[in-house]
Amino acid sequence: MWKLAHFLKYSFSAAFTGIFCCIAPVILFQFGLISGIYAISFADFFYKEDGSIGIGAITLRFFAFLVIVIGIIKFNKKENCSLNSAKEKKINKVLFAIISTIIAIALFWTLDEFSSYYFDEYIVPQQQLEYNTSS
Repeated sequence: MWKLAHFLKYSFSAAFTGIFCCIAPVILFQFGLISGIYAISFADFFYKEDGSIGIGAITLRFFAFLVIVIGIIKFNKKENCSLNSAKEKKINKVLFAIISTIIAIALFWTLDEFSSYYFDEYIVPQQQLEYNTSS
């Protein structure tokens, strides 16, 4: 159970770090803390004009990678049970790295799809409504 908590802790942390540019405006918009126009401009800060990822999004993904690496290093330091053989320890460390990375990537893609859907369905129409009423 302890190992599962580490998988989830570092995987979720990495995924949220990598997708912060899209999830933060979604959450703030859902709670009514920001408008549609501000949510779009917040997300646009991380992307280029053509919609491709910009330096901000690349930076977030780099930090997400660092979170996974830190998680693997911390797990490797704690995985020193004397009951396990050296081979079992190495297998555990490799499995932790692979599974944590797979969970983080899967969660990142899921949150990316969710945020894209949410932006298209709720935030963009609200942004257009706010823009039309302010003109």
